[in-house]
Amino acid sequence: MSQNNINMNDDLLVKYLVGETAADETAAVENWLNVNKNNLKYYHDFKKIWQDSLLIAAQNTCVDEDAAWKRLQNRIHEKDVPVHTLKKSSFHWVRIAASILLLITLGWFGYSYFDNKSANTLVEIQAANTTLNDTLPDGTTVTLNKNSSLSYTHKFRGNTRPVTLKGEAFFNVSPDKTKPFIITINEVTVQVVGTSFNVKNKNGKTTVDVETGIVKVRKNQDQVELRHGEKVIIADLQSQLLKSISKGKLYNYYRNKELICDQTPLQELVDALNEIYNTHIIIKNAELQEKPITTIFKDQSLDQILEVIQETFLIKIERRNNQILLK
Repeated sequence: MSQNNINMNDDLLVKYLVGETAADETAAVENWLNVNKNNLKYYHDFKKIWQDSLLIAAQNTCVDEDAAWKRLQNRIHEKDVPVHTLKKSSFHWVRIAASILLLITLGWFGYSYFDNKSANTLVEIQAANTTLNDTLPDGTTVTLNKNSSLSYTHKFRGNTRPVTLKGEAFFNVSPDKTKPFIITINEVTVQVVGTSFNVKNKNGKTTVDVETGIVKVRKNQDQVELRHGEKVIIADLQSQLLKSISKGKLYNYYRNKELICDQTPLQELVDALNEIYNTHIIIKNAELQEKPITTIFKDQSLDQILEVIQETFLIKIERRNNQILLK
């Protein structure tokens, strides 16, 4: 080291560069820097070489310490900067600290990048020829009827929990008053904060049946609020929301193989049977359509159900081609 550097050693400069000096050591370095321009130039050259060496170390976690030390010495001599022997232990300590910092930084950026990318990933669950149960990121459970699908972002970010439904599904929504759960199905939106209900779109209409809690249903500017035991039917080509009392739980069949009729009009039961059993039942006598029936069918065959209907209303059942006629 030159005469101007006689009271300064490189170990102390290393500590100063990484912010590890005590107050008296910091004062000593800064006093030395102010002695003359040669000291200041020496410091800047030393700092540049030191930073370059750290960069090389960070880029290669398997760096050979001895080779790195020789590389640093060569860089110093290339610049004709006189320097005292720098302890390898100081270089080793700083290299490790820089490598750890680099790994932490890269890990944080990597996590943030993939976490944000994952959060925006669209997830779609589909039920083909059978029902499907699933749990959403917020804990909401969903049962999809066959030939139905549900899509949503991987993580619910923002002020709502939006999903898009096609077909039919039963939702048991995890409560969160600060973050409404919103279902979009065609032009209809269903909004809740924590409740259970069934949503179905089929044959040109959307039906919402509520089991628990409060459900808000909207189409365009019209909105209704449903509670336990209420439902609304919305035609796809109309904005009118037809709110009524649910008479039974016919929608539950795909979940538990159970049809609950509670003063249910026969026509509603027949519509459900046609959908469930993929058949074509026709009520020939119009007076029978609104006749109520109260009973429970639990995992019974179509023939067994038709037999109960026949005995209840004292009617004839005739099979003709692919039709079943009630008259």
